[in-house]
Amino acid sequence: MTFSLEFLGAAGGVTGSRTLVKFDGYQALVDCGLFQGPKDIRQKNWDVLLAPDKKVDAIVLTHAHLDHSGYLPRFFNQGWRGPIFCSEGTADLLPVMLRDAAYLEAEFANYANRTGYSHHKPALPLFTEQDVELVLRHLSPQKRNQWIQLAPDVGVQFINAGHIIGASMVQFSLAHPNGTRILTFSGDLGHDRSPTIRPPNPINETDALVLESTYGDRLHPRNHVVTEFAAIAKRTFDRGGVLVIPAFAVGRAQEIIYIVRLAEDAGLIPKVPVILDSPMSKIATKVFFDHPEDHAEGAPFSKLEGRDRYLPAQFSEIVSADDSMLACMKSGPVVIISAAGMLNGGRILHHLKARLPHPENTVLFCGYQAEGTKGRTLQDRPNNLTKLRIHHKEVPIMAEIATIAALSAHGDWQDIVDWLKRIRKPPSQIIINHGNPEAMVAMVQHVKDILPRCHVQAMLQPGKLSLF
Repeated sequence: MTFSLEFLGAAGGVTGSRTLVKFDGYQALVDCGLFQGPKDIRQKNWDVLLAPDKKVDAIVLTHAHLDHSGYLPRFFNQGWRGPIFCSEGTADLLPVMLRDAAYLEAEFANYANRTGYSHHKPALPLFTEQDVELVLRHLSPQKRNQWIQLAPDVGVQFINAGHIIGASMVQFSLAHPNGTRILTFSGDLGHDRSPTIRPPNPINETDALVLESTYGDRLHPRNHVVTEFAAIAKRTFDRGGVLVIPAFAVGRAQEIIYIVRLAEDAGLIPKVPVILDSPMSKIATKVFFDHPEDHAEGAPFSKLEGRDRYLPAQFSEIVSADDSMLACMKSGPVVIISAAGMLNGGRILHHLKARLPHPENTVLFCGYQAEGTKGRTLQDRPNNLTKLRIHHKEVPIMAEIATIAALSAHGDWQDIVDWLKRIRKPPSQIIINHGNPEAMVAMVQHVKDILPRCHVQAMLQPGKLSLF
């Protein structure tokens, strides 16, 4: 009887989560994510995921972020068919995420063909809207905390991971001659400081654990995020400026909207126009309200008042491209929240072109910026960078650049350690993935400090290993 894992992504990096789990003759793929970041990393998305002789019986998703789900349409385009198991919240978010990704793929291909930017003639999208619709027909939403059978000897259940709506740890139960074995994938773990999302649930036991390490070498500030946000916003408004917030459409945009409301209610900032310029975020906000089971305990917007207790006083949502361009010309003080969170496309780039050259404005980062992205470049400003290339033009950087690190939806290493301490029967084997090499190596040591008898290893590159 053989139990093994094959890491096909998120090994020595934080994107492209794909792990093939093999239980004798049964094989399940945990997550099916896109590689994101520099061009040489993104290029991996064009590779065939699995050789023809490797079968996959089912896909099990931890959550809907594209680095965990975005390769699904490409996999179906390659001919795979089968069930995709996920939580109910993830099933509601996937249409939002994948349809938007297909739209952007088409836009990138059209732009490349118009400008001759690509070496490929013609340039093609990675996947199409038709591929996405095929994926959505194969979703199998599941309630959390309920075991379902994938095969006679294989069960699976989903447990709240506290990251975004629907985000879940995935637990497999595997029949073994010496008793049932439990294998857990942490997915992306949250923390207990979010004003909108409840923290990850504890788990009772697991024999083996695949553990993320996005912030394995860093601690988030424990600052009060509303106060920190208000200080940045107020000095921007005092200059008559525009506060531009690149936000992930799912999760982070919803949290920022509520933080603005909390700052207003506390009298920390004036009630200025707050514009959400992201059709995808608008839909994701509706999904957010449809899943109160994931809302932070005691959050007032979970009650009957709903959106009235959640939205800022002068809140508006933009859908049309024309209205988006008008927002680019709007005078401050105003808050503009727009996707994409790492500046890898979308409407946010137009706002940056309009706002970066003016010192009264502020660009506020509030989420993880992967290495090689425009977001990371602007955030770090290596060698005192004075210009950012956007749409093949050099845009001067005169605006203030700020970051609220405490707003990450990922727990830091201390949060993960605290979560590990709550496992009543700790694992004998932990595999660290989903982190840059430095973060993974640091996380190994953090785990060894509290579980000295546990075998801990980091997947610094794609590869296979045995379980139990």
